[in-house]
Amino acid sequence: MFGTHSHDPAESLDSALESSERGTRALVISFSVLMATAIVQALIVVFTGSVSLIADTIHNFSDALTAVPLFIAFRLGRRAATRRYTYGYRRAEDLAGLFVVLMILISAIVVIWESINRLSNPQELHYLGVLFAAGVVGFAGNELVALYRIRVGRQIGSAALVADGRHARADGFTSLAVAVAAVGVWLGFDRADPIAGIVVGIVILRIMWSACRDIYGRLMDAVDPELVDEIEGVANSVEGVLSVNACQVRWMGHRLRADISIGVALTLTVEDGHHIGEHVREALRQRVRFLDEAFVHVHADSTDRASA
Repeated sequence: MFGTHSHDPAESLDSALESSERGTRALVISFSVLMATAIVQALIVVFTGSVSLIADTIHNFSDALTAVPLFIAFRLGRRAATRRYTYGYRRAEDLAGLFVVLMILISAIVVIWESINRLSNPQELHYLGVLFAAGVVGFAGNELVALYRIRVGRQIGSAALVADGRHARADGFTSLAVAVAAVGVWLGFDRADPIAGIVVGIVILRIMWSACRDIYGRLMDAVDPELVDEIEGVANSVEGVLSVNACQVRWMGHRLRADISIGVALTLTVEDGHHIGEHVREALRQRVRFLDEAFVHVHADSTDRASA
């Protein structure tokens, strides 16, 4: 066996730093928007007494605060590998994703608990027009933040940032329920507010399950099988490659690492095999999205179709 390994470390580092900076910027902007929204809603809660708005406010604060561990994870992921952490610190991003999922779960429990309590002990709502406006504005703001986080998360390959975007979307549904509750109470259905809160709690649990599944997949090194097919296809398309014997792919934070074993002709010299490996590496770097490191192991193919 002889082999070649990843592309220029400086290029990998620049690409990783650029994506981390984009993720950090998305967190800072969305944190500011959500924190401002939560503060305004907290003031409105004092005047309206709406349990659905209380739920929405709690969720907005929790969503804003999830940006903190993600921000730390993006910064930590930029640290160089050490003799102890030989793969670096990029997995901190996935651990932060677990925190996001936990916050979604806690938010859902608080929302459902408060709503059931208010269903048993109804209270009169005030300033229904203000309450309705708060719900509509909250929905619009959260949905914009959700779209922004999810878009950036998918562009840089961050499951944690996508999960945080889904958390913001859960906030949007909560805000929409506030508006619906205000309309229901205005029409004479006094229990519309706590019922809306319960429905929202169930929706949040559904969003949590989706985010949890994505984060679990990252922690277990799961990738889309189509991604493996793509990498194998790119390697097979390089002249001189007779076979792809093994292909392993994993996410390291929001970047990909691939280990691939290729077969070449028995008659090739070590130098020729090395050049083919370099061509495979370069092809993978250029054509596979999010790929940060590619380790290509070159073997003499015992079947050697070229000389058969």
